[in-house]
Amino acid sequence: SKATVSVLNCPDDTPAPPSFTMFRLAARMQNRAFSAVRVLNQPVLYTKSHEWVNVEGSKATLGVTHFAQEELGEVVYIDLPEVDAEIVAGEDYGTVESVKATSSLVAPVGGKVSEVNAEVEENTGLINESPEDKAWLCKLENVQVPNEGLMTREEYDAYLESEA
Repeated sequence: SKATVSVLNCPDDTPAPPSFTMFRLAARMQNRAFSAVRVLNQPVLYTKSHEWVNVEGSKATLGVTHFAQEELGEVVYIDLPEVDAEIVAGEDYGTVESVKATSSLVAPVGGKVSEVNAEVEENTGLINESPEDKAWLCKLENVQVPNEGLMTREEYDAYLESEA
């Protein structure tokens, strides 16, 4: 059996990172094929417009940050895209309305909407209670991750500090 690992944005002939050597070795030792279409070991990423994205393989989950919900105040309405809608990174994909303002939701990545959080649509207060967990907004498939514009948690925290 042959074990292979295909890494995100790498041609097939690019070697896998050293951390995946153990996976290959284990697969060979068990005489089974190990195949991963896409491997992406990234934490949640953030944008300057205060959205977050969790990319897992070719799928992603989108939401707004704790900072965004604090700035918005009590969320009273949200307009999310329909399932199967195509979202483009950097473009608006919905709106969130609070007692203070209406704000556009800007997509940190592109892809096709596979699921919308109906619980958030029914209970917009969930955004204020759990913005980076239970109040995810939508899930995408066939994700296209931009080469720039996304920050790690540490970079996002530093950005917030610089804007204060």
